[in-house]
Amino acid sequence: MRGALAAFICIVISAAVAGAQPLEGRLKTVRDTATLRIAYRTDSRPFSFLNAQGQPVGYTIELCERVARYLEGELALPSIAIRWVPVDTHTRFETIANGLADMECGSSSVSLSRMKVVEFSSLVFADSTGVVVRADIGVNGFEGMAGKRIGVVPGSTNAQAIRDQLERRRLAATLVEFNDREKGFTALTRASIDGFATDKLVLRALMQKAGAREFLLLPEDLSFEPFAIVLPRGDWAFRLAVNTSLAQTFRSGEVLAIYNKYFGDLGFHPSVWLGAVFTFGGLPP
Repeated sequence: MRGALAAFICIVISAAVAGAQPLEGRLKTVRDTATLRIAYRTDSRPFSFLNAQGQPVGYTIELCERVARYLEGELALPSIAIRWVPVDTHTRFETIANGLADMECGSSSVSLSRMKVVEFSSLVFADSTGVVVRADIGVNGFEGMAGKRIGVVPGSTNAQAIRDQLERRRLAATLVEFNDREKGFTALTRASIDGFATDKLVLRALMQKAGAREFLLLPEDLSFEPFAIVLPRGDWAFRLAVNTSLAQTFRSGEVLAIYNKYFGDLGFHPSVWLGAVFTFGGLPP
């Protein structure tokens, strides 16, 4: 009887060992180095920006910091250090694709063309492209931008949305390119351009920082922008770990506290899109 029991235990242990998969890819690197490399933006307030102490903060940054804490438990590590990797609109995807960072935590929109280079987590936010203008130019809608100068960030989904809208509405306007959002908005404050286009929440934050009364955010939603954390292609285990952490944050309601912390004073009311993101983000275990 004892021999049979011992044999049964050996079979169970052998099956468990055989079924266990060794760590590979990013998870193995994170465990071996006890470090998670997070790419961040400085021009994507309130999603990713620098605080007064020069530290990366923001809505998406906090979600990624929770991923780091989740990985500590999953990998049985006492702590995981975060190594911050600065990126901008032009370098964010290649930084992940080239293995220089493990994840990019900003306001990157998911698109099919971008999936050829990187992968994405579950959605973490939804916004739309908007245009902010100086209040003194007398423009109240996008149709009024005909013949105007509109600032855009090249390579962004916002820039493509503006081009698509101009073509669809048969409007002629001059697009002026800027390397980042801060430079584009600064040009608007100096009247070098008539309007600046990017994600609406980012525009609200820029307006608040500069003095909202001097600017007007046009009412139209010019595109649908689903945001997610940028991840390396082909690493399903790492993506699953990130999505599991996000699901816990959404299911627990912690995401609401993070949302209120960064969006509460912007006068932004959650849209149906955002409600769907919050609902479906809490995937069941």
